[in-house]
Amino acid sequence: MQIPPGYSHHTIPTSAAPLVCKLNRSIYGLKQASRSWFAKFSTTLISQGFKQSKFDYTLFTKGSNSTFIAILVYVDDIVIASPSNIEIESAKIMLHHHFKLKDLGDLKFFLVWNCQSHR
Repeated sequence: MQIPPGYSHHTIPTSAAPLVCKLNRSIYGLKQASRSWFAKFSTTLISQGFKQSKFDYTLFTKGSNSTFIAILVYVDDIVIASPSNIEIESAKIMLHHHFKLKDLGDLKFFLVWNCQSHR
């Protein structure tokens, strides 16, 4: 195993035993990266009051008598749906606080469906 790029050779004592690099976090490109990311994503949403669907584990919902919001994860896309724009914006702010995201705007197509907003 080689020392990772950017790691200074000067911090390694010359009298030290042979060193082993330990992977402490998932890195994009590893087989486990998507699983690790989804586990963190799920934990974050559940801690914010969302409930994970028992039938589709990529669907998270949150609601009360007056509001409802659904978040669906599909590969590397997140779909947020709610009749309330305020709920959508607060969910996006919460997700931006925890993750690096890029807002692609209103949903145009999802799988084979043509999607339209009725705002």
